[in-house]
Amino acid sequence: MSPRTRTPRAAAACAPWVRTRLRTAPGASAAFALLVLVTAFLAAAFPRAVDRYEGQGLRHDLGVVEPRRGVLEVSGPQPGLELPVRAREKAVRGATMGAAQRRILRTLPDPVRADAAQSAYGVRTSKGIPASETWFPRPYGLDPSLTYVTQSGLADHAVLRTGSWPKVRGTVTMRTREVEAAVTEATAKALHIERGATVAVPTRGGGTLTVRVTGIVAPKQPEASYWSAEQLLRTPSLVPIPTKETPRYYWTAALLLPPDAAPALLSTTGQPEVYWRLAPDGSGLTSRDVPRLRTAIASLEGGPGLLAMRELAGDTVTVTTDLDEVLAAYEDMRAAIEPVVTVAAVGIGAVAAVVLLMTGGLVAGRRHAELALLRARGASLTGIGGRLLAETAVTAVPAGALGLLLAVLAVGEARLWPAAVGAGAVVVLVCAALPLRTALLHRRHRAHGERDDLATARPSRRRTVAELTLLVLAVGAVVALRRRGTDSEGGTDLLVSAAPVLVALIAAVALVRLYPLPLRLALRSVSRLRGAVGFLSLARAGRSSAAGTLPLLALLVALTTAAFGGSVLAGVADARDDAAVLATGADARISGQGDAVPLPAGLIRAAGEADGVREVVRAQIEYGVALPPAADGAEDAKGATLIGVDPEAYARLARTVGLGTFPADRLKATGARPVKGEPADRDRVLPVLASPSVAQRLGSRPQDLQSLAGDFRVRLAGTVTRTPAVTDSSFMIVDASALTHRQTTALLLTGDHLDARALRAAATKAGEHFSVQLRSEERAAYVDTPMQNGAEQIYLAAIAAGAGYALLAVLLSLLRTAPERTTLLARLRTMGLTSRQGGRLLGFEAMPQALLAAVGGLLVGRATIALLAPGIDLTHLALSTGPGSGLLDTAPLRTDLRSLVLPALGVIVLAAAVAGVQAWWTGRRGSITELRAGDSR
Repeated sequence: MSPRTRTPRAAAACAPWVRTRLRTAPGASAAFALLVLVTAFLAAAFPRAVDRYEGQGLRHDLGVVEPRRGVLEVSGPQPGLELPVRAREKAVRGATMGAAQRRILRTLPDPVRADAAQSAYGVRTSKGIPASETWFPRPYGLDPSLTYVTQSGLADHAVLRTGSWPKVRGTVTMRTREVEAAVTEATAKALHIERGATVAVPTRGGGTLTVRVTGIVAPKQPEASYWSAEQLLRTPSLVPIPTKETPRYYWTAALLLPPDAAPALLSTTGQPEVYWRLAPDGSGLTSRDVPRLRTAIASLEGGPGLLAMRELAGDTVTVTTDLDEVLAAYEDMRAAIEPVVTVAAVGIGAVAAVVLLMTGGLVAGRRHAELALLRARGASLTGIGGRLLAETAVTAVPAGALGLLLAVLAVGEARLWPAAVGAGAVVVLVCAALPLRTALLHRRHRAHGERDDLATARPSRRRTVAELTLLVLAVGAVVALRRRGTDSEGGTDLLVSAAPVLVALIAAVALVRLYPLPLRLALRSVSRLRGAVGFLSLARAGRSSAAGTLPLLALLVALTTAAFGGSVLAGVADARDDAAVLATGADARISGQGDAVPLPAGLIRAAGEADGVREVVRAQIEYGVALPPAADGAEDAKGATLIGVDPEAYARLARTVGLGTFPADRLKATGARPVKGEPADRDRVLPVLASPSVAQRLGSRPQDLQSLAGDFRVRLAGTVTRTPAVTDSSFMIVDASALTHRQTTALLLTGDHLDARALRAAATKAGEHFSVQLRSEERAAYVDTPMQNGAEQIYLAAIAAGAGYALLAVLLSLLRTAPERTTLLARLRTMGLTSRQGGRLLGFEAMPQALLAAVGGLLVGRATIALLAPGIDLTHLALSTGPGSGLLDTAPLRTDLRSLVLPALGVIVLAAAVAGVQAWWTGRRGSITELRAGDSR
């Protein structure tokens, strides 16, 4: 018997799961990858954008700070008198001072860095020395006071205009009696200094040191630290003598000597001192360096750093700088802006997470039958979840990596790991959403799908407890935000920052619970009509899945975030407009120095005739009017500001600009008007509008006032907190016609498109003391710092992203039930439904939820702004510089109708458009084609 022949068993054919799934639906995979890429890009770009604008803000603040405040100055008295003369002379010569400068630069603690090119050292006379030469100008008969400086690097920072550079002849000692010097063009012009001029400097021994001016120079960079750390080096100044009488002025200026001429200054009476001025270099600093930078500066001013400086430059040197104040102001602004930005980040992050979960739900719903069949054939949840994880990861991981790469390329100057964490979180959420949702849906076998109608669903106890918990959290977050605002001593409070999201979440839960009630009422009304389209569409809307909370939550959070972002930007714009109004009081303002110089009649007439001027309001302003003593006998040395105006015109101006409106009749004076130049009737009482502080001093009884405008009695007629004419908080407004000495010291102009050139020409013609301020120019003065601009850009991105995710949530919600609606249309078409009726059916079916989301988004967005506005102050975000930046007490949120209404309308339009396109596309394919594909539940 022959042995049995064995036939080798053929290997089982098995198509790779991942490759097969990707080939089956390449379009869906590409759309999914695009969604992950965009979301990962936003998640990675946000922390990098914050890092970048904070770093740029720090470098900007260090770059624009006045050099006299920004430099680190190491200074000390001249070498001790107990030292030998040669040792003292050697200690101040250029070589010794330069060597100390290099050692100081090397010893600076991290991260303090100095700009060696703008740093300088030398010896200066700390006390001005009067010059007795007769050719010096003396405006008040006082001798000019001169400072002598041996600052290093003069030839590198100036251009020689006339003469030659100052040099030393031989070796300069304390006994040298002549040295050379240079002066800047501004100093030479103001003090009439010419090449070859000599100045006699008294010495301690009773002799003189002759300083000969050999050259006149022009600074290359006058605003840089070299010249502006001590502005006297480049620009002379008129200084008043401290006195209670009429001030008298004298000139102060500086003469520039070569560094090796420093020993000659030791013999003068100007109390010479040594100094090393280190200009800060902030080019490599980031916001993360601020704590170490503040610590290093504190160490240099009074710690181990100061001891190190004394070992290098002398035991008596000190280190002074205002950089610590600059850094403190920077941290205050960052601390004020960061929580406001975090609100936008939490909102966009929440809506992005919900949309990603919706995407996973859409995929799971489309493949429910397939996965149920695998589960029925014995597939384990672990095996199915692993394959879905691999399938999702193949698409999500490269898309997330590409989003991270694009964020790194688009936003530079920032750390990598926060961006990587953000993109990684998106990828993890995407990869985990589909397997986890599948595991939850297929934990147990089901013979058929159960109905999950929205109109008949009954929430479980666990859901009720979860909703109540969220309600408590939302109420707590809103209360905390209203009470203490966005500021937190321990940093940003995420619960407070999530207040808009929590409010939107509670609103979504409430709307889902209330949604069946109007739907049932509408269904009863439509059931009595003849047509079947309305009844069928509402019935299908009621049979939509009870899981509609997720799409509604995405829409409400997205719409609320967009509305909140728009309110922030609107609040910033309004705050800047208000600050500009406070600075000028009208569309334009013409006044003299200190509002004390009377305006000529020609200037007043020319201002009224300028193009664009609608009305000219005259004002007589007098500062420092003494008030009656308070009840406790205390007197106010500052006094109050008296404002004389025409009541009718000034009341119109106050209404126009919205500052301190009042009825004009309340201010009008009655009785005979005083004759100009003659004393007023002492029995006449003038009504006065006053600020609250002045009103408290005046009381309810008539009070006597004495002013340059006349002596009169006033009676309080009302209070206003602000007024257009002045920015003070202590003022009185009276009828100008009742003043004895009437004059106009300020003009307040209103109108559109004012001719600024004509107004300035008229002011210049009237005299050099008159100036013109335009509200538009004051508004433009609020230039965004990098930190403010970065925060505003983030909010613009939040508005765009919120609107985009809202539309995407609508699209995903409609796509989830698209196959079912397509099959329904195909069946109804076999029963005689026309294409137009099919479009109406789908449109009416989609409208209830779209209207619910849009109206809910409008109401929730408006309510969120109203609830959170008291706790959010946008002052730091809106104002950092400008003439009115210190006048605005607060900058609240302002509702922006465009960001509130347009995204909501977009939701409705998109829902209607998708329904119409689906009806049209189904009509083109034909009912037979759709029904041949199988019966879809």
